[in-house]
Amino acid sequence: MSDTLDIRPIIEMSIEDLDRRITFHHDKQIMEVTFEGLRFATSKGANKFYDRLEERIAETGEELWFFLVNYANTRIDTEAWFAFSRRGKELNEAHSMGSVRFDATEATRRQIERDAGTEAFDPNLFSNREDALARIAEFPSRRRAKIVHEPSYTADEIKARISFDDDAQIMNVDFSNISFEHSLDVNIVYDAIHELIEPTERKWYFLIDYENTRIQSPAWVQFAARGKTLNEGWSLGSVRYAPGSETETDIRLRAETQGFRPNIRNTREEALERIDEMKAEA
Repeated sequence: MSDTLDIRPIIEMSIEDLDRRITFHHDKQIMEVTFEGLRFATSKGANKFYDRLEERIAETGEELWFFLVNYANTRIDTEAWFAFSRRGKELNEAHSMGSVRFDATEATRRQIERDAGTEAFDPNLFSNREDALARIAEFPSRRRAKIVHEPSYTADEIKARISFDDDAQIMNVDFSNISFEHSLDVNIVYDAIHELIEPTERKWYFLIDYENTRIQSPAWVQFAARGKTLNEGWSLGSVRYAPGSETETDIRLRAETQGFRPNIRNTREEALERIDEMKAEA
């Protein structure tokens, strides 16, 4: 194991510590990640690492990469496995042209192979980096010219979903049946919200309808960043309701490391009750 690797608990590691474990080989279109020596003990640690992987991919401006992952002396505890597996699956679906893993311990190998048996993916496990690189060389690149995203919604369509209740200090946000496919969708939505909220010159409680909402993996980094900025500038508190199992799971996982309370309720009535509680707490 390299002497330069930091093997402290992941949750104690800085952004710089994580970045030392993430390398982009632009000429070969490979993102190389080393989990070497790490113990994923909690879901929070897994979420923190995957948060940074998403951010680094977004920073490259390239959406698709081959993934080369070093699992030498890596341990993934039971408490962390769901978050580790789910976030890994989402990252692969959004950004991988092919993923190869090498040097996994026996326990980790069994976990990965179990998931491969139930989630229909090829684990591509190898004993060393050279064989893993040779396998990547066999994959076809799916990169073309720079992807130009098409918007899924217009600003006017989004503005029609926003309303303000002055007496209750609530901004109602209707994300029902919306799928955020990519960062362009996120920017259209949050730009529209900013255009409406800024002239009010006051802060609001955010009441957000997530019925049948999906936030796809390519949209998450921008969705989190824009949501955080909006909340910091204009929110007295945010409550979400009816998110559905997939979106609710994603929100709860990411809330562990992205500095917000999920405040998820099943119904609008329960969400309004939570806002009343927040007003009383304030």
